[in-house]
Amino acid sequence: MKTQVIRSKRRRKTVDAQIVDGVLRVAIPASMSTAEEQHWVELMKGRIERKTTCADVDLPARARSLAHDLALSVPDEIVFSDRQKRRWGSCSPADSRIRISSRIADFPPWVLDYVIVHELAHLSEPNHSAAFWALVDRYPLAERARGFLIAKEGEAES
Repeated sequence: MKTQVIRSKRRRKTVDAQIVDGVLRVAIPASMSTAEEQHWVELMKGRIERKTTCADVDLPARARSLAHDLALSVPDEIVFSDRQKRRWGSCSPADSRIRISSRIADFPPWVLDYVIVHELAHLSEPNHSAAFWALVDRYPLAERARGFLIAKEGEAES
């Protein structure tokens, strides 16, 4: 993706990025070093790419399909979240809302589906009891997906 960096004397701390006519424009403070500039450009590229990937995924349709296939509850709302840095997903059973970390939007579809199933199971079983895991294990690739996610967690730590 073509990138244009705009240094601003008025900008003190914040960094902003947006796509304008197919070009990623990254606005940074004029006082930023070249290394900081490079860091922020890469970070903003990643965020924009994740948002684009997230836009390509119809989470509500996937959740409905998986819930139907595996006899699980359908959430009132399921959305991608940029705020989840440590969890792959979260569920609020009281209001039937699920949030999926945007970090996994470009993971293989079977891994994303596993995380959705995990959170769908929480609509019926809010804890990680044996009954909960029985629901999750209805998903045929559950064990494989758990291994994939464990490996990804290990990559993040190193």
